[in-house]
Amino acid sequence: MATGPNLLSLPNARPYAFQFPLATTALIIIDIQRDFVDPGGFGEIQCGNDEIFSKARAIVPTVKKVLDVFRSIGAHVIHTREGHQPDLADLPASKKLRQISAPNGHHTLGIGDQGPMGRLLVRGEYGHDIIDELTPWPGEIVIDKPGKGSFWGTDIHRVLLSRGITHLLFAGVTTECCVTTTLRECNDRGYQCCILDDCTQGFDAQQVTTSLDIICGQDGLFGFIGSSSDFFDAVNKSLAQSTPPSTPPILSDDGLPPIDELVSRYKKGVTSPFEVVNFVFDRIEKYESVDSAVWIHLEAREKVLAAAQKLANRYSGKALPPLYGVPFSVKDTIDVAGIETTAACPQYAYTPASNALAVQHVLDAGGIFIGKVNLDQLATGLSGCRSPYGVPHSVFSEKHISGGSSSGSAVSVGAKLVSFGLATDTAGSGRVPAAFNSIVGFKPTKGTVSARGLVPACRTLDTITVVAPSIPDARKVWQIIAQHDPSDPFSKLPHTLVTWKTDFRGPRLGSFTFAIPPPSALDACTPKYQDLFSRAVQMLRSCGGRLAPVDYTTFEVAGDLLYEGALLHERMTCIGLDFLQTKLEELHPVIKALFGKALASPPSAYDVFRDQALQIELTRKAQQTFDTLRGGIDVLVVPTTTQHPTIEEMTADPLKLNSKLGTFTHYANVVDMCGVNVPAGMYTDEQGTRLPFGITVLGGAGYDAKVLGIAAVAEEAFKAAYAK
Repeated sequence: MATGPNLLSLPNARPYAFQFPLATTALIIIDIQRDFVDPGGFGEIQCGNDEIFSKARAIVPTVKKVLDVFRSIGAHVIHTREGHQPDLADLPASKKLRQISAPNGHHTLGIGDQGPMGRLLVRGEYGHDIIDELTPWPGEIVIDKPGKGSFWGTDIHRVLLSRGITHLLFAGVTTECCVTTTLRECNDRGYQCCILDDCTQGFDAQQVTTSLDIICGQDGLFGFIGSSSDFFDAVNKSLAQSTPPSTPPILSDDGLPPIDELVSRYKKGVTSPFEVVNFVFDRIEKYESVDSAVWIHLEAREKVLAAAQKLANRYSGKALPPLYGVPFSVKDTIDVAGIETTAACPQYAYTPASNALAVQHVLDAGGIFIGKVNLDQLATGLSGCRSPYGVPHSVFSEKHISGGSSSGSAVSVGAKLVSFGLATDTAGSGRVPAAFNSIVGFKPTKGTVSARGLVPACRTLDTITVVAPSIPDARKVWQIIAQHDPSDPFSKLPHTLVTWKTDFRGPRLGSFTFAIPPPSALDACTPKYQDLFSRAVQMLRSCGGRLAPVDYTTFEVAGDLLYEGALLHERMTCIGLDFLQTKLEELHPVIKALFGKALASPPSAYDVFRDQALQIELTRKAQQTFDTLRGGIDVLVVPTTTQHPTIEEMTADPLKLNSKLGTFTHYANVVDMCGVNVPAGMYTDEQGTRLPFGITVLGGAGYDAKVLGIAAVAEEAFKAAYAK
């Protein structure tokens, strides 16, 4: 295989040259903990020979050099730590007793026993932690594993999938045990793996040699064996051959740079959070004359400047977290401590004492909160025209709707006022406005981002989402907020989410299968949208996609359940039946009409149980659609919506037109899907206005990373095509 422009090569690797793309390669450092490489730890007991044991420590300087390279280029880094819960509930009896029970063995202490650095191999003890020289930086993943391999009892596979990792370079201890055990597990799941032989060591020289030989034997039975010297040469060669990136002004009319580039410039001292905050507020003030309905609450410039200065002081001379100094907006159904949450309904407003967990994750990662943005009242609608705080419009036309309910979120990003926004999507509220403003709107699998601190629209369906300029930026934020929350009863346990084999070639070369709605469903779109969608399908086929048939009936029936079944009354229950009954006359006229009609015709218990059973049945059928091991497809691709109405058109027919806009979005959460809007071109309407078009890439529950991977290929293809 020839070395491609984005591939690095270790030419002297065994059994042949190991090639890898840095963008999707991770360095995984296995168990370089005090317990394994420092005197008095479990490793010294395990080894039983001081001279041999000292060699394990000798690899650290070389590992540190490799780690420094990965950090300098912003590549992925993963650390593992072997250890057990303090109560040893995750310690099998066989592991605890086998070695210390050997009649003539040298294991005088076992796991959990008290050693010089605390209880051996127990989490929270001094000896359990990674050595000081390799202390993880903010944003680097640390996998706490109870086994010798790294997959049992951890979420490492989903960590790798979520980051799009395809290749792994291994370092760590011990070669014969945890390093090669983890590599074999990765091999089974499709990853291309290479151990750097001067970055690993064990407690038995012969076993180390044999272990490495087995990995690369039989023409690469499990993987490759390379060296750090080849790695350094490959990186230096790549950097020397690469074209230096253009360096436009960090703060320009084009808005802020992508998240990774912005953080990189912070690291280089090219700009500061203080400068960025002033730039953001200057843009917001200027945009006020274009659209004054974006914000419900905007923080004072001085307050945000103080927060930026505090952030800079906190990380002065230290490694920066992944969202350091990145400005973001928050939809006003998501709590920010001390700031009124209105849900665009003053009668509903309250002031929370704490942040929504998703907001807290972003702040912990260094994000800078700018303000809370407008929405359709009570997060009900796809238009953006249902707020007492004004009607935002598309960034492309003052006459056309912004989409909703996350109207302000999409406009704040589409107008380049912030780097990203936290929004919501129950029925399309993140995807539709993203399409109307030519940005990415990513709706994760429900239950994978904590809904604590979110005003519920429909608790069984609600999802906090990310709106961002690009797939990489949306993915970056999603990785930070998608953390299991034991205090959220709707939060899914990570181990219950699906995983799948990795194709190290990526979607474009490895190919993917996708389906589309039938012509009868696409007839809901305007002719212009139908034409644009047909072109998008051809584009997907040109970059690795294989079109496959699907029974679309499941999705159509599920879409009807959202507003024509009992789920509408769940929405009303979540808002508060007493509130609706007593405040109905004070609500926005369209919201009043929608809920007034529903209040007058409540479902029977029989209707509720019927719809629940149907939803379960449809969900099972939908999930089977995406089971590729049983003939399913990778993704379903649909037009995000059917048309782009004007504000005048939307106001004239708010309920019927809103329903039509949700033709391809309503069913996603009903049957537990994830999805992302991808900008897919521009068109000129009958009045000569240039407007955006978007498609949505949908997948089954837990397939978020697969959806994002395919969407990234599509995004790249569309950008290349429409840049010409």
